[in-house]
Amino acid sequence: MTSLLLFYILDLAGTFAFAFSGAVAARNRGLDVFGIFVVAFLVACGGGVLRDVCIGAVPPAGLSDWRYLAISSVAALMAMYSRIVRERLEQPIVLFDSLGLGLFAVTGAQKAMIYGLTSEGAVILGVLTAVGGGIARDVLLNRVPAILKGQIYALAALAAALIEVFGSRLHWRSDWRAMAALATCFTLRFLAVRYNWHLPRFVKPPDEDGPDK
Repeated sequence: MTSLLLFYILDLAGTFAFAFSGAVAARNRGLDVFGIFVVAFLVACGGGVLRDVCIGAVPPAGLSDWRYLAISSVAALMAMYSRIVRERLEQPIVLFDSLGLGLFAVTGAQKAMIYGLTSEGAVILGVLTAVGGGIARDVLLNRVPAILKGQIYALAALAAALIEVFGSRLHWRSDWRAMAALATCFTLRFLAVRYNWHLPRFVKPPDEDGPDK
């Protein structure tokens, strides 16, 4: 399998995963049908659009390729009307969000390298691609973004991007390094949610916001 074909498959898979997680979250939040479609598309394509603008790949694929809109629409319809899918998945948002996070960390880093960015730049854009959709979802649904709450979210994406970029520099097979990066990100994120792992947080002293004396 060529690197470009693998990139395309993973990018579309990530689009579906993030769109589904966004649509389920929007449905649970009580949004109407139009709102669910909007959230699904922005969650699925927001990070990729930011990535493409940063590397000069304009117009962004999420806006110029009809497949991204079609896949996010299908995912939104499944989230709204497929009760079997939602009932069989104990935590559909966590599952698909974890998948999307890993897939987009990999494809974000891949596309950055294709456009000639340095290893550091490719890692940064891999993380940006992965977390951009989740930030958009949480902001639109009036929630504190997961990346800012001490959860192992960006850290999982960072691990995937590092494996993808440095695996490429070490000439690992593209499918092997992609699967290793995806598995690492998904496992970290899913276990972090399941066992409530989080990064260290600083507690503000109770009198810090008190009146001046």
